[in-house]
Amino acid sequence: MKRADFQRVIDEEKKKVACFLCAHNCHIKEGKRGICQVRENRDGVLYSLVYGRLISQNVDPIEKKPLFHLLPGTLSYSIATVGCNFRCSHCQNYDISQYPRLHDGSIIGNSVTPEQVVSAAQEYGCQSISYTYIEPTIFFEFAYECAQLAHERGIKNIFVSNGYTSPEATKKIAPFLDGNNIDLKAFTDKFYHEVCGAKLAPVLDTIGRMKELGVWVEVTTLVIPGWNDSDSELQEIARFIKGVDPEMPWHVTRFHPTFKMTDRGATPVSTLQRARQIGLSEGLKYVFVGNIPGEKGENTICPRCHETVVERMGFSIMSQNLDDGKCGNCGEPIAGVFPKSSA
Repeated sequence: MKRADFQRVIDEEKKKVACFLCAHNCHIKEGKRGICQVRENRDGVLYSLVYGRLISQNVDPIEKKPLFHLLPGTLSYSIATVGCNFRCSHCQNYDISQYPRLHDGSIIGNSVTPEQVVSAAQEYGCQSISYTYIEPTIFFEFAYECAQLAHERGIKNIFVSNGYTSPEATKKIAPFLDGNNIDLKAFTDKFYHEVCGAKLAPVLDTIGRMKELGVWVEVTTLVIPGWNDSDSELQEIARFIKGVDPEMPWHVTRFHPTFKMTDRGATPVSTLQRARQIGLSEGLKYVFVGNIPGEKGENTICPRCHETVVERMGFSIMSQNLDDGKCGNCGEPIAGVFPKSSA
């Protein structure tokens, strides 16, 4: 356990505490937990129950996050605890994100220190650490300490997030955060309320705020048949992203039936290609099709000369034609975080 950040007492007599780590702003009674199920009020003080208790530690290609314009072709040390502040009915990692809910509040995980995480990343040759698989905001205290240490050692830090981080927490982590892939799951409150147990507006705010604070942001939308696959909704998403930054990459990815959402099939390839074309037509410079290796739409194309600057096959880089972050053919700057040329 560790005393949680972003808390304040709202009723001293009843020992009731407000948590403002995320946009839920839970008011938590003594002995109870927040929506994330991993922050508990004990005698009027809020504690994180997952500090340093990692359920997952893996070495992933950074493309798996997915991040396509942040150090492409490199490895990212990926960590997670149990718990989540969303309850998405289609979560592919529900076995860990919903673990406390599914197991009477049980918290599991191996005890690890920030030093061990950063050292492991170095040992495996990873150029970044990704806080991922579940919403990393819910293990903020541990992620923050890891990020500080990683930053000191020249290792980049990445959130893979649902975008529900509070303004206060966003401002605190941003100086140590290099990239954030944020899910923009849909563009209606109906979807967020019924599928995720959340609201749309805070996610939109976080995307803009992360960008303003200098964090490299890419956006992912899992396109679900019958939920968020209409032309109008895809256009709204694309227009929002363009309003933040037309060079912000948008990943439109394939849904597969899982967890509680098994009442529909996988997203047709034609739907994803239509979504990609909508994004490009609306003025986005980089739109990618995901979860279908080998399908058109995985490559980074120079917006000026239209030559391929990064060729991909799934999570693998087949070839690159970048020179200090510029198109190797015409010299057009490609938005992102790229390694400097060794020449």
